[in-house]
Amino acid sequence: MSMAISVSGLTKRFGERVVVNDLSLNVPAGQIMGFLGPNGSGKTTTLRMLCGLLTPDGGQGRCLGHDIRTEAAAIKRQVGYMTQKFSLYEDLSIQENLAFFARVHGLPKVGVLVRETLERLGLWSRRSQLAAHLSGGWKQRLALAACILHRPRLLLLDEPTAGVDPQARRDFWAELHRLAADGLTVLVSTHYMDEAERCHGIAYLAYGTLLTCGTVDQVVASSGLTTTRASGPPEALARLHQALHGLAGVEMVAPFGRALHVGSSDAQALGAALAPFRHTPDIVWSDDPPSLEDAFIHLMAGVTRTQGQGQGQGQAGAEHG
Repeated sequence: MSMAISVSGLTKRFGERVVVNDLSLNVPAGQIMGFLGPNGSGKTTTLRMLCGLLTPDGGQGRCLGHDIRTEAAAIKRQVGYMTQKFSLYEDLSIQENLAFFARVHGLPKVGVLVRETLERLGLWSRRSQLAAHLSGGWKQRLALAACILHRPRLLLLDEPTAGVDPQARRDFWAELHRLAADGLTVLVSTHYMDEAERCHGIAYLAYGTLLTCGTVDQVVASSGLTTTRASGPPEALARLHQALHGLAGVEMVAPFGRALHVGSSDAQALGAALAPFRHTPDIVWSDDPPSLEDAFIHLMAGVTRTQGQGQGQGQAGAEHG
Protein backbone atom coordinates (compact mmCIF):
# COMPACT_ATOMS: atom_id res chain seq x y z
CA MET A 1 0.00 0.00 0.00
CA SER A 2 1.48 3.36 -1.02
CA MET A 3 1.94 5.97 1.69
CA ALA A 4 0.73 9.54 1.31
CA ILE A 5 2.64 10.45 4.48
CA SER A 6 5.69 8.67 5.87
CA VAL A 7 7.76 10.44 8.53
CA SER A 8 10.18 9.27 11.19
CA GLY A 9 11.77 10.99 14.17
CA LEU A 10 9.83 14.20 13.50
CA THR A 11 10.76 16.76 16.16
CA LYS A 12 9.87 20.42 16.68
CA ARG A 13 11.02 22.76 19.43
CA PHE A 14 9.91 26.24 20.40
CA GLY A 15 12.68 27.60 22.57
CA GLU A 16 13.59 24.93 25.08
CA ARG A 17 10.23 23.16 24.87
CA VAL A 18 9.86 20.09 22.70
CA VAL A 19 6.43 20.36 21.08
CA VAL A 20 6.67 17.27 18.86
CA ASN A 21 9.02 14.57 20.07
CA ASP A 22 10.45 11.89 17.75
CA LEU A 23 7.15 11.28 15.92
CA SER A 24 6.97 8.48 13.35
CA LEU A 25 3.78 8.10 11.33
CA ASN A 26 2.59 6.40 8.13
CA VAL A 27 -0.69 7.31 6.46
CA PRO A 28 -1.75 5.15 3.47
CA ALA A 29 -3.02 6.95 0.38
CA GLY A 30 -6.80 7.20 0.17
CA GLN A 31 -7.28 6.66 3.91
CA ILE A 32 -8.78 8.86 6.64
CA MET A 33 -6.44 9.09 9.62
CA GLY A 34 -7.78 10.55 12.85
CA PHE A 35 -5.35 12.64 14.87
CA LEU A 36 -6.30 12.73 18.55
CA GLY A 37 -4.88 14.10 21.75
CA PRO A 38 -5.45 16.72 24.47
CA ASN A 39 -4.99 20.43 23.81
CA GLY A 40 -1.30 21.24 23.46
CA SER A 41 -0.35 17.71 22.41
CA GLY A 42 1.38 18.78 19.19
CA LYS A 43 -1.34 17.99 16.63
CA THR A 44 -1.48 21.41 14.99
CA THR A 45 2.31 21.72 14.93
CA THR A 46 2.57 18.33 13.23
CA LEU A 47 0.01 19.30 10.58
CA ARG A 48 1.96 22.47 9.86
CA MET A 49 5.20 20.55 9.44
CA LEU A 50 3.59 18.07 7.08
CA CYS A 51 2.26 20.76 4.75
CA GLY A 52 5.45 22.82 4.72
CA LEU A 53 4.37 25.70 6.96
CA LEU A 54 6.92 24.76 9.64
CA THR A 55 10.37 23.23 9.23
CA PRO A 56 11.15 20.30 11.56
CA ASP A 57 14.12 20.59 13.91
CA GLY A 58 14.73 16.87 13.61
CA GLY A 59 13.59 13.82 11.70
CA GLN A 60 12.82 13.19 8.08
CA GLY A 61 10.03 12.03 5.84
CA ARG A 62 8.00 12.43 2.72
CA CYS A 63 4.55 13.80 2.05
CA LEU A 64 2.92 12.97 -1.30
CA GLY A 65 6.30 11.73 -2.50
CA HIS A 66 8.12 14.97 -1.65
CA ASP A 67 10.72 15.60 1.03
CA ILE A 68 9.12 17.60 3.83
CA ARG A 69 12.34 19.58 4.38
CA THR A 70 13.44 20.45 0.87
CA GLU A 71 10.26 20.29 -1.22
CA ALA A 72 7.76 22.20 0.89
CA ALA A 73 6.57 24.29 -2.05
CA ALA A 74 5.66 21.19 -4.06
CA ILE A 75 3.75 19.77 -1.09
CA LYS A 76 1.78 22.99 -0.52
CA ARG A 77 0.45 22.88 -4.10
CA GLN A 78 -1.11 19.47 -3.50
CA VAL A 79 -2.52 19.98 0.01
CA GLY A 80 -5.78 21.45 1.26
CA TYR A 81 -5.36 22.80 4.80
CA MET A 82 -8.38 23.71 6.92
CA THR A 83 -7.52 25.62 10.10
CA GLN A 84 -9.47 25.65 13.35
CA LYS A 85 -10.62 29.22 12.78
CA PHE A 86 -12.82 30.14 9.82
CA SER A 87 -10.42 32.07 7.59
CA LEU A 88 -12.41 33.03 4.50
CA TYR A 89 -13.66 36.54 3.69
CA GLU A 90 -16.92 37.19 5.50
CA ASP A 91 -17.78 40.24 3.41
CA LEU A 92 -17.74 38.14 0.22
CA SER A 93 -20.41 35.72 -0.91
CA ILE A 94 -19.85 31.97 -1.04
CA GLN A 95 -19.28 32.09 -4.80
CA GLU A 96 -17.02 35.13 -4.59
CA ASN A 97 -14.86 33.48 -1.95
CA LEU A 98 -14.28 30.41 -4.09
CA ALA A 99 -13.69 32.44 -7.25
CA PHE A 100 -11.08 34.49 -5.40
CA PHE A 101 -9.23 31.40 -4.18
CA ALA A 102 -9.40 29.81 -7.62
CA ARG A 103 -7.65 32.84 -9.10
CA VAL A 104 -5.07 32.86 -6.28
CA HIS A 105 -4.22 29.27 -7.20
CA GLY A 106 -4.11 30.22 -10.88
CA LEU A 107 -6.72 27.60 -11.75
CA PRO A 108 -8.24 27.46 -15.25
CA LYS A 109 -11.96 27.75 -16.08
CA VAL A 110 -12.75 29.41 -12.77
CA GLY A 111 -16.51 29.67 -13.32
CA VAL A 112 -16.93 26.00 -14.23
CA LEU A 113 -14.65 24.83 -11.39
CA VAL A 114 -16.41 26.94 -8.77
CA ARG A 115 -19.85 25.75 -9.86
CA GLU A 116 -18.79 22.08 -9.79
CA THR A 117 -17.36 22.48 -6.30
CA LEU A 118 -20.42 24.33 -4.98
CA GLU A 119 -22.77 21.72 -6.43
CA ARG A 120 -20.73 18.87 -4.96
CA LEU A 121 -21.01 20.32 -1.46
CA GLY A 122 -24.62 21.44 -1.75
CA LEU A 123 -23.74 25.14 -1.74
CA TRP A 124 -24.95 26.21 -5.17
CA SER A 125 -28.38 27.38 -4.00
CA ARG A 126 -26.66 29.57 -1.38
CA ARG A 127 -23.92 30.90 -3.67
CA SER A 128 -24.95 34.56 -3.28
CA GLN A 129 -25.14 34.47 0.51
CA LEU A 130 -22.45 36.38 2.40
CA ALA A 131 -20.07 34.19 4.38
CA ALA A 132 -20.70 36.34 7.46
CA HIS A 133 -24.36 35.26 7.48
CA LEU A 134 -23.66 31.51 7.40
CA SER A 135 -24.20 29.20 10.37
CA GLY A 136 -21.29 27.18 11.72
CA GLY A 137 -22.19 24.14 9.65
CA TRP A 138 -22.41 26.08 6.37
CA LYS A 139 -19.16 27.93 7.12
CA GLN A 140 -17.53 24.58 7.65
CA ARG A 141 -18.84 23.35 4.31
CA LEU A 142 -17.59 26.49 2.57
CA ALA A 143 -14.15 26.06 4.15
CA LEU A 144 -14.04 22.48 2.89
CA ALA A 145 -15.03 23.68 -0.58
CA ALA A 146 -12.10 26.10 -0.57
CA CYS A 147 -9.77 23.27 0.50
CA ILE A 148 -10.74 20.93 -2.35
CA LEU A 149 -11.12 23.61 -5.03
CA HIS A 150 -7.64 23.01 -6.48
CA ARG A 151 -8.12 19.22 -6.43
CA PRO A 152 -5.49 18.39 -3.78
CA ARG A 153 -4.21 14.89 -3.07
CA LEU A 154 -4.14 15.42 0.71
CA LEU A 155 -6.47 17.18 3.16
CA LEU A 156 -5.17 18.35 6.54
CA LEU A 157 -8.11 19.31 8.74
CA ASP A 158 -7.55 20.86 12.17
CA GLU A 159 -10.60 20.21 14.39
CA PRO A 160 -12.96 21.05 11.52
CA THR A 161 -16.22 20.24 13.33
CA ALA A 162 -15.71 22.14 16.59
CA GLY A 163 -18.94 23.95 17.47
CA VAL A 164 -20.95 22.34 14.67
CA ASP A 165 -24.33 20.64 15.22
CA PRO A 166 -24.59 16.81 14.99
CA GLN A 167 -26.34 16.73 11.60
CA ALA A 168 -23.74 19.04 10.04
CA ARG A 169 -20.98 16.88 11.51
CA ARG A 170 -22.53 13.74 10.04
CA ASP A 171 -22.89 15.36 6.61
CA PHE A 172 -19.30 16.58 6.78
CA TRP A 173 -17.98 13.10 7.53
CA ALA A 174 -20.08 11.57 4.78
CA GLU A 175 -18.37 13.97 2.36
CA LEU A 176 -14.92 13.08 3.72
CA HIS A 177 -15.59 9.41 3.02
CA ARG A 178 -16.74 10.23 -0.51
CA LEU A 179 -13.51 12.16 -1.05
CA ALA A 180 -11.44 9.31 0.33
CA ALA A 181 -13.25 6.86 -1.96
CA ASP A 182 -12.08 9.05 -4.85
CA GLY A 183 -8.46 8.62 -3.69
CA LEU A 184 -7.99 11.69 -1.47
CA THR A 185 -6.01 11.16 1.73
CA VAL A 186 -7.31 12.88 4.88
CA LEU A 187 -5.52 13.61 8.16
CA VAL A 188 -8.02 15.13 10.58
CA SER A 189 -7.58 16.19 14.20
CA THR A 190 -10.60 15.83 16.46
CA HIS A 191 -11.65 15.57 20.11
CA TYR A 192 -14.81 13.60 19.34
CA MET A 193 -14.65 9.84 19.93
CA ASP A 194 -17.51 9.15 17.52
CA GLU A 195 -15.57 10.96 14.79
CA ALA A 196 -12.42 8.98 15.58
CA GLU A 197 -14.44 5.80 15.11
CA ARG A 198 -15.34 6.96 11.59
CA CYS A 199 -11.66 6.98 10.58
CA HIS A 200 -9.80 4.15 8.88
CA GLY A 201 -7.01 4.58 11.43
CA ILE A 202 -6.21 6.75 14.44
CA ALA A 203 -3.06 8.18 16.00
CA TYR A 204 -3.04 9.50 19.56
CA LEU A 205 -0.55 12.13 20.76
CA ALA A 206 0.07 13.35 24.28
CA TYR A 207 2.56 16.13 25.04
CA GLY A 208 4.28 15.71 21.69
CA THR A 209 4.69 11.94 21.87
CA LEU A 210 2.79 9.37 19.80
CA LEU A 211 1.22 6.95 22.29
CA THR A 212 -0.58 4.60 19.92
CA CYS A 213 -1.54 4.17 16.27
CA GLY A 214 -3.77 1.70 14.43
CA THR A 215 -7.39 0.91 13.72
CA VAL A 216 -9.96 1.55 16.44
CA ASP A 217 -10.17 -2.17 17.22
CA GLN A 218 -6.38 -2.44 17.43
CA VAL A 219 -6.07 0.55 19.76
CA VAL A 220 -8.82 -0.71 22.07
CA ALA A 221 -7.38 -4.26 22.11
CA SER A 222 -3.87 -3.00 22.84
CA SER A 223 -5.10 -1.14 25.93
CA GLY A 224 -5.49 -4.48 27.74
CA LEU A 225 -8.52 -3.17 29.61
CA THR A 226 -11.23 -5.26 31.20
CA THR A 227 -14.49 -3.40 31.77
CA THR A 228 -17.90 -4.15 33.21
CA ARG A 229 -21.19 -2.35 33.72
CA ALA A 230 -23.27 -1.79 36.84
CA SER A 231 -26.88 -0.67 36.30
CA GLY A 232 -29.43 0.49 38.83
CA PRO A 233 -31.30 3.43 40.36
CA PRO A 234 -29.38 6.71 40.78
CA GLU A 235 -29.13 6.51 44.56
CA ALA A 236 -27.65 3.00 44.52
CA LEU A 237 -25.22 3.94 41.75
CA ALA A 238 -24.07 7.02 43.65
CA ARG A 239 -23.24 4.89 46.71
CA LEU A 240 -21.48 2.31 44.55
CA HIS A 241 -19.49 5.01 42.74
CA GLN A 242 -18.29 6.38 46.05
CA ALA A 243 -17.34 2.92 47.30
CA LEU A 244 -15.42 1.98 44.14
CA HIS A 245 -13.59 5.28 43.60
CA GLY A 246 -9.94 4.81 44.57
CA LEU A 247 -10.43 1.14 45.46
CA ALA A 248 -7.38 -1.06 44.80
CA GLY A 249 -7.87 -3.00 41.56
CA VAL A 250 -10.30 -0.44 40.13
CA GLU A 251 -8.63 2.02 37.77
CA MET A 252 -11.70 3.64 36.24
CA VAL A 253 -15.26 4.39 37.32
CA ALA A 254 -17.40 6.53 35.00
CA PRO A 255 -21.16 7.22 35.16
CA PHE A 256 -23.20 6.75 31.98
CA GLY A 257 -26.87 7.56 32.57
CA ARG A 258 -28.34 4.86 34.82
CA ALA A 259 -25.12 2.84 34.83
CA LEU A 260 -21.49 2.87 35.93
CA HIS A 261 -18.67 1.82 33.61
CA VAL A 262 -15.92 0.17 35.68
CA GLY A 263 -12.54 -0.99 34.40
CA SER A 264 -8.95 -1.98 35.04
CA SER A 265 -5.91 -3.25 33.16
CA ASP A 266 -5.69 -6.14 35.65
CA ALA A 267 -8.70 -8.41 35.14
CA GLN A 268 -7.92 -10.54 38.19
CA ALA A 269 -7.53 -7.55 40.50
CA LEU A 270 -10.74 -6.04 39.14
CA GLY A 271 -12.66 -9.25 39.74
CA ALA A 272 -11.41 -9.43 43.32
CA ALA A 273 -12.25 -5.77 43.97
CA LEU A 274 -15.80 -6.11 42.62
CA ALA A 275 -16.60 -9.45 44.28
CA PRO A 276 -18.00 -7.89 47.49
CA PHE A 277 -20.36 -5.70 45.43
CA ARG A 278 -21.73 -8.35 43.08
CA HIS A 279 -24.80 -8.96 45.24
CA THR A 280 -25.54 -5.35 46.14
CA PRO A 281 -29.32 -4.82 46.17
CA ASP A 282 -30.73 -3.00 43.09
CA ILE A 283 -27.43 -3.32 41.16
CA VAL A 284 -27.27 -5.45 38.03
CA TRP A 285 -23.83 -6.35 36.64
CA SER A 286 -23.18 -7.13 32.97
CA ASP A 287 -20.29 -7.51 30.55
CA ASP A 288 -19.34 -4.25 28.83
CA PRO A 289 -16.39 -4.23 26.42
CA PRO A 290 -13.98 -1.29 26.64
CA SER A 291 -14.63 1.70 24.41
CA LEU A 292 -12.21 3.91 22.52
CA GLU A 293 -12.71 6.58 25.17
CA ASP A 294 -11.73 4.05 27.85
CA ALA A 295 -8.53 3.24 25.94
CA PHE A 296 -7.57 6.91 25.65
CA ILE A 297 -8.25 7.68 29.30
CA HIS A 298 -6.14 4.67 30.22
CA LEU A 299 -3.32 5.89 27.95
CA MET A 300 -3.40 9.34 29.51
CA ALA A 301 -3.26 7.85 32.99
CA GLY A 302 0.14 6.47 32.05
CA VAL A 303 1.51 9.92 31.26
CA THR A 304 2.97 11.55 34.36
CA ARG A 305 1.48 14.73 35.77
CA THR A 306 4.86 16.45 35.56
CA GLN A 307 4.93 15.86 31.80
CA GLY A 308 1.54 17.47 31.45
CA GLN A 309 2.43 20.49 33.53
CA GLY A 310 5.95 20.95 32.24
CA GLN A 311 5.33 20.51 28.53
CA GLY A 312 1.63 20.96 27.93
CA GLN A 313 1.46 24.68 28.67
CA GLY A 314 4.30 25.52 26.35
CA GLN A 315 2.87 23.36 23.58
CA ALA A 316 -0.55 24.90 23.88
CA GLY A 317 1.00 28.32 23.46
CA ALA A 318 3.03 27.17 20.49
CA GLU A 319 0.01 25.65 18.78
CA HIS A 320 -2.41 28.50 19.32
CA GLY A 321 -0.01 31.41 19.30
